[in-house]
Amino acid sequence: MNPSIFGRKSLIGLLLVICLLGVWGCTTTVQERQQGQPVTGPTSEAKPEWEGMGKYYLDDVRVPSELNYVPDESLVYETAKFKAGVLRFSKWHLDVESLIDFFIYNMAKDNWTFVNTFKGKETQLSFSKPDKTCTIRITETWLGTTKVLIAVGPLGEKKM
Repeated sequence: MNPSIFGRKSLIGLLLVICLLGVWGCTTTVQERQQGQPVTGPTSEAKPEWEGMGKYYLDDVRVPSELNYVPDESLVYETAKFKAGVLRFSKWHLDVESLIDFFIYNMAKDNWTFVNTFKGKETQLSFSKPDKTCTIRITETWLGTTKVLIAVGPLGEKKM
């Protein structure tokens, strides 16, 4: 066996391990999760560390500051009485569970009614108000990028 080839393979392997450890150490979270915390968000009277943080989009959907708005992949429709749209956000290595907690907590605080959630390879949260609906889809790519799509639109008329 050629010693220079073995040395090169070892060096590449060592660099790969160092890179993976660096990536693992750079993971950010919206909040630290507590053991046994329910999916529906914090239940204690203590205020979460992220309360009051973030920025509002489409008038009343609060988005964590850690997420980066992607304007080239977003669409906003606005009239004198209503704002609607599809907004895209992304962030490298964001904790999905704490992001879900952030949205559930803040949407309820902003008078949105929780409708349902679907969890699997991606998570979809649905909320409503008397005149509109909001769907939040959270996905994580295999490279570790967290992507969030927020769609707000008017509530359709019920037909019977």
